[in-house]
Amino acid sequence: MIALTRSLYEKLLPAPKNGGFRMEGYWVWCGSVIKGEDGRFHMFASRWPKHLPFHPGWLVASEIVRAVSDTPEGPYEFQEVVFPARGAEYWDGRSSHNPHITKHGDTYVLYYMGSTSPLPDVAPGESLGLSDPRTIVARANKRIGVATAKSVFGPWERKDAPVMPTRPGKFDSFLTSNPAPCIHEDGSVLLIYKARRYEGNVHGKMTIGAARADHYLGPYRVVSEEPVFPPSEFHLEDPFIWKTEQGYELIAKDMDGNICGEKHAGIHAYSANGLDWKLFDHPKAYSRVVRWDDGSTTTMGSFERPFLLFQDGRPTHLFAATADGPGGFQNAENTWNMVIPIAP
Repeated sequence: MIALTRSLYEKLLPAPKNGGFRMEGYWVWCGSVIKGEDGRFHMFASRWPKHLPFHPGWLVASEIVRAVSDTPEGPYEFQEVVFPARGAEYWDGRSSHNPHITKHGDTYVLYYMGSTSPLPDVAPGESLGLSDPRTIVARANKRIGVATAKSVFGPWERKDAPVMPTRPGKFDSFLTSNPAPCIHEDGSVLLIYKARRYEGNVHGKMTIGAARADHYLGPYRVVSEEPVFPPSEFHLEDPFIWKTEQGYELIAKDMDGNICGEKHAGIHAYSANGLDWKLFDHPKAYSRVVRWDDGSTTTMGSFERPFLLFQDGRPTHLFAATADGPGGFQNAENTWNMVIPIAP
């Protein structure tokens, strides 16, 4: 293990209570932020209407939107729908989710998860549960894709096929999602992603895979035939990675709390090659317990999809999708993307 002078968790400052991004009438999730060519901060996020349950509504009706703020803290103002539904015949035609915005040279690169289904939309007032055929089909069709644009305002060019399809008989045979890319200076990519194995009517345990590409448009090749975090020891999702002088660092959601000591808090790990990961001496990266700038403290019902904004080579803000309530998606009344400043 490596000891840090101060852990990421210790550098988290009070969060602006009125910061981040939320929308009336929508569930909001998956905030990913970049500074645009206009000097403002642009958040790419997921949203879906509140006439659907939070979970599994995102599987059938999520769309990626863009919001903007003059400061990283926000509040962010809705600007446009970036990826609306585009038809069941497309691999991402019914749902787009998990946006991760980055840039290489003069090109903005947007990674995301897409899904499709030939089944009818869920009408307002109609129920939708985990055993609904629309949910099952949408979950089985989750794949990772990439879109590009020369401006943060678009237009965006979506690929007509996912860059990370599933592989029969492998740990990612059922779905791929939660893309966490690191684009290098030469345009090559290390992509960490969430996967599940197909196990019939039983959802396999979430695992974390690694793939590489010589260019961000692909093709991508899986570089480890086993998950890079052994499922027997690690139960993780929502990875985020970045390049360092020593290799790579990663934060991710600790599903059980067995690693960092708090369920659904974050872990912090490092790797020389992106395949062999080790925990830092103090592996806790963030907590569901949030300190606000008005002096209050709240234990959030959810605190997920971590994203770090880097400025001048260092992380300055942690973004996270959050929910109120006592915990559990079914108990949330409101969700939004919040932001926590990080001390130098």
